[in-house]
Amino acid sequence: MEKAQRCTGNHAHLLNSQMHLCLKFQRNPISLTVVCGLMLFALGLISILTGHVASYIDHHSCRLINNAFLPSKMYRNYPVPPIDLWNSKSSNQYYGCSSRGPRFHHATRENSSNGYLLIATSGGLNQQRTGITDAVVVARILNATLVVPELDHHSFWTDNSDFHDIFDVDWFISSLAKDVKVVKRVPLKVARNMERPPYTMRVPRKSTPIDYLDQVLPILLRRRVVQLTRFDYRLANNFDEDLQKLRCRVNYHSLRFVNPIEEMGEKIVMKLRSMTDRFIAIHLRFEPDMLAFSGCYYGGGEKERNELAQIRKRWATLPDLSPESERKRGKCPLTPHELGLMLRALGYDNNTYIYVASGKIYGGEQTLKPLKDLFPNYYTKEMLAGEELKPFLPFSSRLAAIDFIVCDKSDVFATNNNGNMAKILAGRRRYMGHKRTIRPNAKKLATLFMSMKQMSWETFSRKVKLSQKGFMGDPEEMRAGRGEFHEFPYSCICKIGDENKSMNKVEHSLQQYALYLKGLAEPKKEW
Repeated sequence: MEKAQRCTGNHAHLLNSQMHLCLKFQRNPISLTVVCGLMLFALGLISILTGHVASYIDHHSCRLINNAFLPSKMYRNYPVPPIDLWNSKSSNQYYGCSSRGPRFHHATRENSSNGYLLIATSGGLNQQRTGITDAVVVARILNATLVVPELDHHSFWTDNSDFHDIFDVDWFISSLAKDVKVVKRVPLKVARNMERPPYTMRVPRKSTPIDYLDQVLPILLRRRVVQLTRFDYRLANNFDEDLQKLRCRVNYHSLRFVNPIEEMGEKIVMKLRSMTDRFIAIHLRFEPDMLAFSGCYYGGGEKERNELAQIRKRWATLPDLSPESERKRGKCPLTPHELGLMLRALGYDNNTYIYVASGKIYGGEQTLKPLKDLFPNYYTKEMLAGEELKPFLPFSSRLAAIDFIVCDKSDVFATNNNGNMAKILAGRRRYMGHKRTIRPNAKKLATLFMSMKQMSWETFSRKVKLSQKGFMGDPEEMRAGRGEFHEFPYSCICKIGDENKSMNKVEHSLQQYALYLKGLAEPKKEW
C-alpha cells in the first residue's frame, strides 16, 4: 500500500511538472505541442519500464520465499559434489615437515640445565600422550632436564602400566637428544642433596611459555627439582613455530610403542589385509563413563538415567546439563547405529570391512546390533587376535595402544566423538599424508537424525554428505588456529612447491626414504 502511494505521488509530481512546462510555452503553440508530446512519450515509456521491473521483482520475490520455506524441487535435487570415499584428492600435495629450524639450538647439557622436571600425566593413554608431548616442550622452554614422565595409575581405567611398558623409552631419550635432555630418573647425587621432597605444583590449563617462565622457572632454580601434576593440556595452543615443530617430532616420531604392542597391532592389520584390500577403522567411544560425562540421553529410560547419574557422581564439579540442549549443540557422541547410518549415507556399502576399536560398550550386543546389521563384515581385536591377546587383557592402555596402531594404518578412520584418541589420530593421519579421516559434524547430524523419518533415504544421504563437507580429513580443512594443535598440526604440514617452508618433491622423497630406513616412515609405492 505504501509502495503504491509513493508510486502515485511520483506520477502526480511528473504530471504537475508537465502542466507547468505546458503553461510556460503557451505563447509558442508549435513549441508547446512538440514539448508536451515528448513529455507524454517519456511518461509512457517510464510507466512501461516500471511495470516490467515491478513484475520482475514480484516474480523473483516469490521464488526466494518459496526456496526459503518450501521443499521445492530445485532444493531436493541440489547437486552434491562427489566424495572420494577412500582418498583425499589433493593429499599428495602435502606432507609432514617438523625438522629443526636453523635458529633452534641444541639441547643444554644435563649439568648446565636449570634443574629436573618431573611430570605426572593424567587420564587415559591418548590424554597422557598429549601430556608427554607438551612436557618435552615445557622442558625446552625452562631449559630443564626432563625425567621420563610418570603414567596415571589412578584414572577410570586403573592401569598400572609404566612408560617403559608402553613406549620405547630408550628410543624416546635418544631421538630427542638434540632437543631436550631426557633421563630415566633424578640422579642419586641430586636426590641426596635435596633438603625436602620435590616441590609439587599444578599449572593452569593452556598456560603460555611466559607463564612457565614466570611461575615455574623461579621455583625450579631455587629447588632444582619440580614436579608438575595432572599434566594434560597444560600448554597453550598457539606459540613459536619451532616449539610447535618440536611437539610434532615428539608426537609423531619419538613416541614409539614397544615391540610386543607394535607386533600385535601389525598382526591384526595383516589379518584384515588378507581378507580385504581396504577397511575402515572406527573408534567407538560409547563406554558408560563417556556417556555419563557427556550428560546426554540415549533412549534407555529410567534405567539408563539412574545408571549414568551414579557414574556422574565421580566428578564432583560436573554441572547439571540438559540432554536435549547438549544434543542440539552437537556435544553428544553418536550412537553405534547413528555412526553406521552416517557412513552408509556417505556411500560405504554393506560389503565394507570395518574394524571397531572400543572398550566395554554401554548396552552390549543390543547396542551394537544395528551397526553390525549395516556392516556385517565387523571385526575387533578380540575377534582377530584370539588367544594371542591374553597377555594384554589386564592392561587397558596396552589394549588402547593396539587399537591406535590398527586405526592409524587403516584406509579410513572414523569416530563417533571428538575425544582424545580421535584428535590425536586425526592429527597424526594429517601429518602422515592426509589419510581419509571422518569426524562427525554432530551439530548438523543431530538435526538430521531427529527428522530422518520425515524424508527419503536419498534426501537423507544428500544432506549427510552436505553436512560432512569440511569434516572428511581433507588438507583444505587445515588452518592456523583451528581447534587443538594435536588435531590440526598446521605448523608441521608443508605443501610441495611452497617456497616459504618446504623443499621440492625430490628432496621430500629423499627425506621420506631416509626416515623409512630409520623406521620413522612407511614405504611408498613409487620406491
